[in-house]
Amino acid sequence: MKTYLKTLGRMFSHHITRFLSIIFIVLLAVGFSSGIGSANTKIDRSLSDYYSANSVSDIILKSKSDDGFSSDDVAAVGELLTCDGVAPKIGTGMSVDVQLEYPDGNSYLTRIYFIDDFSTSVEDWQINTAEVISSVTVGEDDIAAYAQQANRSLAGVAEGSELTIDFVDILDQLSVDDTTKNLIEMFLPEEDRIKQVTIAGTIQSPLMFAFDGEPSYVNGEDAEIPETGTGLGELVTIQNAIWLSSDIIPSLMGSALLPTGDMYISLSPQDHGGIFTEEYKEYIEGASEELAALFTPQPTEGEVAESTVQIIDLYDNFSFYSLHSYSQKVQALGWVLVVAFIFVTALVVFSNVSRLMEEERGQVACLRTLGYSAFKIIFKYALFAAIATGIGGVAGYFVGSGVSIFVFEVFGYSYAMPPMSGYFDVTFFLIVFCIIVAAIMFATLFSGIKMTTETPANLLRPKPPKAGKKVIFEHISWLWNLLSFKYKSTVRNVLRYQSRFLMTVISVAISMALVMGGLAILDLCTTGLIQSDSIIGIAIMIIAFAGLLTAVVVYTLTNINISERNRELATLMVLGYHDGEVSGYIYLEIYIDALVGIIFGYPLAALLIWVVFTMIGIGTLGGISWYMWLAAPCVVALFTWLVTILLRRKIVRIDMNESLKAIE
Repeated sequence: MKTYLKTLGRMFSHHITRFLSIIFIVLLAVGFSSGIGSANTKIDRSLSDYYSANSVSDIILKSKSDDGFSSDDVAAVGELLTCDGVAPKIGTGMSVDVQLEYPDGNSYLTRIYFIDDFSTSVEDWQINTAEVISSVTVGEDDIAAYAQQANRSLAGVAEGSELTIDFVDILDQLSVDDTTKNLIEMFLPEEDRIKQVTIAGTIQSPLMFAFDGEPSYVNGEDAEIPETGTGLGELVTIQNAIWLSSDIIPSLMGSALLPTGDMYISLSPQDHGGIFTEEYKEYIEGASEELAALFTPQPTEGEVAESTVQIIDLYDNFSFYSLHSYSQKVQALGWVLVVAFIFVTALVVFSNVSRLMEEERGQVACLRTLGYSAFKIIFKYALFAAIATGIGGVAGYFVGSGVSIFVFEVFGYSYAMPPMSGYFDVTFFLIVFCIIVAAIMFATLFSGIKMTTETPANLLRPKPPKAGKKVIFEHISWLWNLLSFKYKSTVRNVLRYQSRFLMTVISVAISMALVMGGLAILDLCTTGLIQSDSIIGIAIMIIAFAGLLTAVVVYTLTNINISERNRELATLMVLGYHDGEVSGYIYLEIYIDALVGIIFGYPLAALLIWVVFTMIGIGTLGGISWYMWLAAPCVVALFTWLVTILLRRKIVRIDMNESLKAIE
């Protein structure tokens, strides 16, 4: 046992570089994949908490009747939706989308909410509670209104500024006939028809928090949300919103000019696990069916009864649903990345462990001679890989948590994000980590079994060098004769060690595909197919992590290559080769491997992009800008070049005396 522990300790001290490379590759794979994949849950949890804290309306009823909703209608809805003695919260009012002229001289499409029981203290609203961003004191005789927090479509409305609301313009939006409008203009005094409202403050409403606005759907036709991911496109877009009391609505012949046409309903609390669960969806569908039945009159003979209300639920809220939809697309990216990272991780670990065992053939032979079983010997190397994997996994957990927070913050470029939930989806992390552990243990066991099946006598002998043979280019005489000795040697080294060559090519090809995938997503954003600055941030992060993956893979595999050829490199130094020439000897092989990997990375990138586009439901291969296909190899080449800079020190500091004594 003492001998066994000594060999175990020696292995950790003498192979620290390999130990660190396994840690770092696992950290990248687990951290990035789990962080991207769990961001969806963090965003949905945050939205659900925000929904509960602000009493966001689950359902909005819009009356199709000219008379709007009566107090009896409100009472009937409250009675219908009361559950376990808990009545729903109900707010009423009227909303309309109208062009308003702003102090900057421009006209913007604005949603005006006329709220019944309007409170000057926004936090006192019992439903759809808004956050006050800033406020000012207005005069007692002024009509106070609150403006939506400014988005990129609108420079903002300064507190204390005035807006003019002409109710004839509002009636235009409601398709009121010309006769009625003429009567209003004739009999309604101008001071009642045209109102000057003063902006008392800027608020952030839970009904609208997308900075780029949202489609106008409150008038006329049934509410429909455009397919998220396509952006708002050619749709009419709401650029701002104003909240004020319905008391300013003028009266004509004793009745309000605009009826109470909206009913905002926050249903009783239910344990549905979040607003984007199947339980919540079924709950809302059931309540909507009951409301539709309540407002569907008995049909007369020969006619089909139609509901007198339009029902808008939380899934029709563009801000909520588009943010949820984008986060789902990010999670889909996470699953694609898991596959790529696991494959590369398995290759790198397999190379590390295989080379480690080759270097310790003598140690394995001694342990076998002393009577240690193959299981105990393999266990030593499995423990080496497991400890490195465990450290990388633990670090990856914190990196993944940070990545999910970063993704959440990045979405703040497109949305006024709700307070961030502290929840981290451990499930996604455990799935990724367990798969990577299984892949690494399989690679270790495969290498160990292959090694321990040999007899101690064979293990004590130096492994015979690979038999030399002509490479494919040597059969093309005219081409081979054009090459100098240095390049002939390089070509032979590249093609002679096929397993090392294939591992490097495959790893670089996968990294190239990931970089191209990030660039393809970035292209969707820059060309307008996805109108989201937050997705741009995620695409850049994918490119950066894919570049780091390239660097780790190339560094690890090249480091193994150098350690295998210490004697060869020392011989070149003894023969008088300068540091730059010896380094260039290795660099050229790295660049050739990387170039071949980039070439094979193109079809792999096309496959990856097709999978990603299919999963997120946007984009085509043919629609990707041509320059993105040229940018991807540049990114891979940049990180490969950085690796060569880092490895130069290792190459030029080879101990010639010790290396020439070694048996390769």
